[in-house]
Amino acid sequence: MAVSSPQPTRPAQDVAVSHYSNADFADGLRDYAQYRDLGVAAATHGLARAHVLRFTRPCDPADVSKLHWHDTEFQMVYVLKGWVKTELEGKGEIMMRAGSAWTQPPRIRHKINDYSDDCELLEIILPADFETGEVVA
Repeated sequence: MAVSSPQPTRPAQDVAVSHYSNADFADGLRDYAQYRDLGVAAATHGLARAHVLRFTRPCDPADVSKLHWHDTEFQMVYVLKGWVKTELEGKGEIMMRAGSAWTQPPRIRHKINDYSDDCELLEIILPADFETGEVVA
């Protein structure tokens, strides 16, 4: 009979409810975007993060298109509105439109090449807090 290792105890998760309010968008990881936190990080005690990201100015590749990675366990992006051209290591550039989704494996190098003025993305990330690194050529 196999003996299983005890699983770490996590605090009980709370319910996260978030209703749309334009006032909830705030500055975040990138200075060309605003983020609307959906309350998942607090409700899960850091297990996961979910936010809506919207771009706040036209795409300037010199500012936006920087190859980088995130030290995550899981990341999924869903296009809510508009379109975005993303480039993923080993996959090349992919045009994503409203209704498109993709995952980004841990530490995959990627960048945004372009996006529509009305682009909004939903991101779900585990864990809630993670490191981001820029790839320097």
